[in-house]
Amino acid sequence: MKFLIVLFGALLITSFPNTEKEVYLCGPRGAKKYHFSKTCRGLSNCKHEITPKKQSEAEALGLTLCGWED
Repeated sequence: MKFLIVLFGALLITSFPNTEKEVYLCGPRGAKKYHFSKTCRGLSNCKHEITPKKQSEAEALGLTLCGWED
């Protein structure tokens, strides 16, 4: 019975796609922070195009979460 529960749990975990959070950056280059919302107060002075990326990509670029998002 334990085997069936573990098997069922494993099937549930692997059946859902990896839904990684989309974040927003100010411009394609030069950003220092990422934002969860396009309307974040930290993006209000952005003079470039607001660019969407996956959170893991933003963190791989060395970006950190905006202070207004904490």
